Amino acid sequence: MTTPFGTIPDDAIADGRATDAYFLRMDEALAHAEKNPRVVAEVTADQFPTGDFEVFTGVAEAARLFDGRSVDVDALADGQLFDGGPVMRIEGRYREFAELETSLLGLLSQPSAFATAALECRRAAPDSTVLSFGARHLHPSLASVVERAALVAGLDGFSHVAAGDALGREASGTMPHALMFCFGEGNQADAWRAFDEAVPEDVPRIALTDTFWDEVSESLLAAETLGEDLDGVRLDTTGSRRGDFRHIVREVRWELDARGRDDVDLFCSGGLGPAQLRELRDVADGFGVGSAITSADPVDFALDIVSVDGEAVSKRGKLSGVKDVYRTPDGGHYVSLADRDEPDDGESLLEPLVRDGEIVRTFDLDVATDRCLADAEAVGFGDGPDGQERNDGRQ
Repeated sequence: MTTPFGTIPDDAIADGRATDAYFLRMDEALAHAEKNPRVVAEVTADQFPTGDFEVFTGVAEAARLFDGRSVDVDALADGQLFDGGPVMRIEGRYREFAELETSLLGLLSQPSAFATAALECRRAAPDSTVLSFGARHLHPSLASVVERAALVAGLDGFSHVAAGDALGREASGTMPHALMFCFGEGNQADAWRAFDEAVPEDVPRIALTDTFWDEVSESLLAAETLGEDLDGVRLDTTGSRRGDFRHIVREVRWELDARGRDDVDLFCSGGLGPAQLRELRDVADGFGVGSAITSADPVDFALDIVSVDGEAVSKRGKLSGVKDVYRTPDGGHYVSLADRDEPDDGESLLEPLVRDGEIVRTFDLDVATDRCLADAEAVGFGDGPDGQERNDGRQ
């Protein structure tokens, strides 16, 4: 049974019905054979470090899958960056958690991808205001997932109201082009005045200034209309009409400054990604990013059994044996077998998450954000010539 908007009910996820059919067939076979070995399974994306760091998140929701199940789980912390090796390790009787694999990987793969893409935007414009505007590209049930991932990566806010309700944060946003259309060409000033008179005082007065006329003309009109109450203008120029967008932004800045309005901030949106943010960050004050985050390919996590009843095993092409991962002082990501000596001054990244079916970790969004940004600095995320540092990990 599904919900009215086509989503899987929460209890189906918790009960293990949100799974691939072959896990249920396997469970029938194991029950028939009276087999239920004690296993260690690991969630990984890459076996070896490659230098391509990604953000790990979704861990709080993943932990809830194991609530009440007789397993022990260790995992990276929320917001931690990883590069090769396990991000999660599960130990217990296999039939206790086997059917959770499909949901577990989904709860980790997409949020981690969103957070990684958002971190690329954050690092591309570290001193600018960057907001997440991408919820419209996703099923509504995922809005809080993408917005939380954006906050983990250090973005300054988001636009989705219900996501804000879920996260305990205020959504950001001022006006769409539809407001301008409702007043019509030549009446832009009336639209901006209506907005100014209607919305609460704590909402920034950011005028949309690219609807009917060129960006300079509408920006100057907005400055004249709202006077000192105008906080900024937003340029959402369509890509097909944009030309040299940097030149447009610089021209708007110049003309506002020439009239003594250097207090008016410039915000840009509309199909922007890390490359555009790097290009514009010295001439614009803030950005809205959407598809650059929501179109991120899910992190290709897999769950593999690496030990059965204490004996190391693996499928071909995977690495057998229980592993640990470490962050070294130089920012490297180090993977080793758990029974080997840890690297000098290495910080172990796998921490207790669940013990015998009880969640033993608390989750704090602000702490996750601080961790993500500090770790990004430590590993040099986004510092390379293409925006992604190639920080060779060690095996």
